[in-house]
Amino acid sequence: MSIAPAKPKIAISACLMGAEVRFNGGHKESRLCSRTLTDYFDFVPVCPEVAIGLGIPREPIRLVGDPERPEAVGTVNREINVTQPLAEYGRQMAAELSDICGYIFMQKSPSCGLLRVKVYHANGAPVDGGGRGIYAQAFCEQHPNLPVEEDGRLNDPVLRENFLTRVFAYNDWQQLLAQGLTRRNLIDFHSRYKYLLMAHHPVQYKTLGNLLGNMGQTDPRELGPRYFSELMEALKKCATRRTHTNVLQHISGYLKQAISTEDKQEMQHVIGQYRHGIVPLVVPLTLLKHFFRQHPDPYIAQQVYLQPHPENLSLRNAI
Repeated sequence: MSIAPAKPKIAISACLMGAEVRFNGGHKESRLCSRTLTDYFDFVPVCPEVAIGLGIPREPIRLVGDPERPEAVGTVNREINVTQPLAEYGRQMAAELSDICGYIFMQKSPSCGLLRVKVYHANGAPVDGGGRGIYAQAFCEQHPNLPVEEDGRLNDPVLRENFLTRVFAYNDWQQLLAQGLTRRNLIDFHSRYKYLLMAHHPVQYKTLGNLLGNMGQTDPRELGPRYFSELMEALKKCATRRTHTNVLQHISGYLKQAISTEDKQEMQHVIGQYRHGIVPLVVPLTLLKHFFRQHPDPYIAQQVYLQPHPENLSLRNAI
């Protein structure tokens, strides 16, 4: 009996898993995370505010001062300043959670928010644009390549698919590192990710190809981290209908000797429907996979693009 591969680990703000740890004693359960995604990931819940000793319920904190380097202070008692403990806990957890492949943060939180968290001037007026939660900032500084996202943004199908694609790519890379980075497996890894890269960032697709093409005698253990960092940065860019269409055309080109004129016309028709927003991405992909089952191609068979995440997550049914 084969052992099922371990699920990728994702850290998550504990309140999103339904833990009653918020300042008011409540939670902010995300059903997407607590019900749907738990089949595919092992979640590691973290609440930095409780971890540093703030009670439940507790006086809420807010960010004040410079949005680049805000302070986390009590909303009522300004003497309460938990900036240092939150930042230290962020660095501590970054060291402890070295095996995670992603992190889902609670939006708008002065400790965990990633984007546009409210920051206030000393006079109480909000600062334009806001900042980032203290714990999240400290954690992310230690793991710049880690896929991170806020719970609210995961309601957007494109952002959700993008985040989870990056989580699986990150997990894939960790497995590669565990085997040991060689020239061969670095080239093989890139070869599998070529079309996914082309869909997300056509310019970086060329740049990274050149980087490896000019590897020469460079030690792959030296080149690997730079390659991976640039790959993860490229995958942050959301693929569009235009870039997906380009990739679908490239992949369908591998069938041109194999399928009939009628099948080619059908393939082009369906890709055109996708490009014009009539059908979701899963439709042309399903047809392509059908033709490749009949006419296997070893190079296309290994492409991550065709299945970057488990089929049952249905992430491409809405993009």
